[in-house]
Amino acid sequence: MKTAVVVFPGSNCDRDLAVALEVVTGHRPAMLWHDENELPEHLDLIGLPGGFSHGDYLRSGAIAARAPIMRAVADAAARGTPVIGICNGFQVLTEAGLLPGALMRNAGLDFVCRDVALEVVATGTPFTRAISPGERIIIPVAHHDGNYQADADTLDRLEQQGQVVLRYAEAVNGSARNIAGITNPAGNVLGLMPHPERCVEPAHGNMDGRRLFEGLLGAIA
Repeated sequence: MKTAVVVFPGSNCDRDLAVALEVVTGHRPAMLWHDENELPEHLDLIGLPGGFSHGDYLRSGAIAARAPIMRAVADAAARGTPVIGICNGFQVLTEAGLLPGALMRNAGLDFVCRDVALEVVATGTPFTRAISPGERIIIPVAHHDGNYQADADTLDRLEQQGQVVLRYAEAVNGSARNIAGITNPAGNVLGLMPHPERCVEPAHGNMDGRRLFEGLLGAIA
């Protein structure tokens, strides 16, 4: 499995994601600086990590979404290459137009950092194919701007088309309909606020995050 992690100024979870991908796949991912214009050939996964790209100026992910590398990411996604955006990476995907909606300040303006229970809503994606519908998994969150919002028509469309992949089991940050993660219509672009790369080894306390990466690994094999 050939993977790559995009690094923006202010990314601080890029190494976490890279280590998780190496643990799961057995191969070290390519690390791509945001100013690059091309991706390595034949990638099986592109990861946009968490952090505070460009200091979250303007809006979280707004500047990173205009980085040269994102044009190549968008082209790869259109060809069907799996893309995962975690936390700040999810914000970048919405700002780049690869996913609908926006990530707003958390309700109460609190930074939320803890394990949360998630309901797996859609299992027809490469990432969730190995998880049963309705199953609950535990993955940590760490964000201040994770409040997912979209207009009512968009929310209805996401639900109807099976694009809501993960839902918080309880109210965490004010997200509309407790949405924690969504995909594009094709299902190959996943944005989620929780950090699956932080629960892939026994030392992490649980390995529920690993299941998302292993699902993709199985889909590619």
